[in-house]
Amino acid sequence: MTTTAQTTTITGRTTDTLGRLLVTARSNHFVSDARTGPAEAVQAGELLLAALASCSLSNIQLHAREEAFGLTYSQADVSYERDPDDPTRYAWIRLELRLTGVREEEAEELVRHFTGSCPIYNTLHRGSHVVISVHADSPAAPH
Repeated sequence: MTTTAQTTTITGRTTDTLGRLLVTARSNHFVSDARTGPAEAVQAGELLLAALASCSLSNIQLHAREEAFGLTYSQADVSYERDPDDPTRYAWIRLELRLTGVREEEAEELVRHFTGSCPIYNTLHRGSHVVISVHADSPAAPH
């Protein structure tokens, strides 16, 4: 089987409000605040947790339908704790799933499907190689 890589790109930019960011994904735009920003909008760490919740629930729902399991409701509670010795990382990320309408063994099978196929979970679980490039636009010369 041959697969081709798919690249997804979003754009984020600063705004005139310190710590307030505008993020664009396809044709969707939303506001995000830095931890040191206005603290009104969702923050980066929360977006990470939201991505894991969204991937887990959509994956579980899809597989429950494919397997004709009786899943009637699912909920993901996702949390992290910042590492007290290294604030540049999270000490742990916890995903708690509540699946209603399925037997325990079906729930476990759905979680195996999820952990075996979700790129967000697997990237967080295994770690990933991150590449950074920077392009500086020099200030305009005074006239």
